[in-house]
Amino acid sequence: MKGIKKIIIKVIKRGIFLSIGSLLAAIGLELFLIPNNIIDGGVIGISIMSSYLTNLPIGLFILGLNIPFLLLAYNYIGLTFVISTLYSVSTLALFTTLLHPVPGITGDLLLASIFGGIVLGIGVGTVLRFAGSLDGTEILALIYGPRFGFSVGEVVMFFNIFIMGSAGVVFGWDRAMYSMLTYFVAYKAIDIVVEGLKESKSAMIISEKSGEISTSIIYRLGRPVTHLYGKGGYNQEDKEILYCVVNRLELAKLKNIVLEIDPNAFLAIEEVHDVLGGRFSKRAIHQRLKKFSAAN
Repeated sequence: MKGIKKIIIKVIKRGIFLSIGSLLAAIGLELFLIPNNIIDGGVIGISIMSSYLTNLPIGLFILGLNIPFLLLAYNYIGLTFVISTLYSVSTLALFTTLLHPVPGITGDLLLASIFGGIVLGIGVGTVLRFAGSLDGTEILALIYGPRFGFSVGEVVMFFNIFIMGSAGVVFGWDRAMYSMLTYFVAYKAIDIVVEGLKESKSAMIISEKSGEISTSIIYRLGRPVTHLYGKGGYNQEDKEILYCVVNRLELAKLKNIVLEIDPNAFLAIEEVHDVLGGRFSKRAIHQRLKKFSAAN
């Protein structure tokens, strides 16, 4: 019974957040973008132009154009994703229909592009975070992109270049440029919602003073450090490599720690998309250092 109760709670929670995401996306579309003839990329952008040219509800196109992609997703991605996406797309279609009679918030194209992109991006990001999607072109890119040697991002970019070009023909090139701004803002908002504000960076450090650097990172940043062992390719000398993960706010402090101890240290930094665990409390660090000092 407890297991069933957890599943029910999980499904209800997912449904609530998918609904919230779809509502926010509909607000971004109907109150900011559509009244100013500004589009987003993917199926939503095609739906906006199709609705404008035919005078049919945009929700009809959002739902209809996503159905073929959902059929593909069922065979390649799974039933849970299909159900979540179908629910999200259906609620988005419903919310856009309900909000369509509401007048737009602003007629300023720059404000509409920026704030419409933010609200839309938060909505789409919320849906993505809870295992759904509002854009079938990403499904197509995920399935067929690698088969033809293209990344998902490259396929999506190709689609959006075509869609933005079409927007220039339908709405005028100034609207197409504002649409590109909207797409960029929405993309960044999606990234923040899905990945979080604390973007993580991984660092690999090679230094003759690796022990001192490792202790300083643990003590001053509260981050664990892993010691890896390798061999230099040029002189074949054994090397000790430090590996640790910090957030973007701690990155400058990490650099200062390394350069203070060893100005000649090698430091390589890369982006990390997801991190779980790996943080020490200051109290635990002090206790561990006391034990280490006592033992030595």
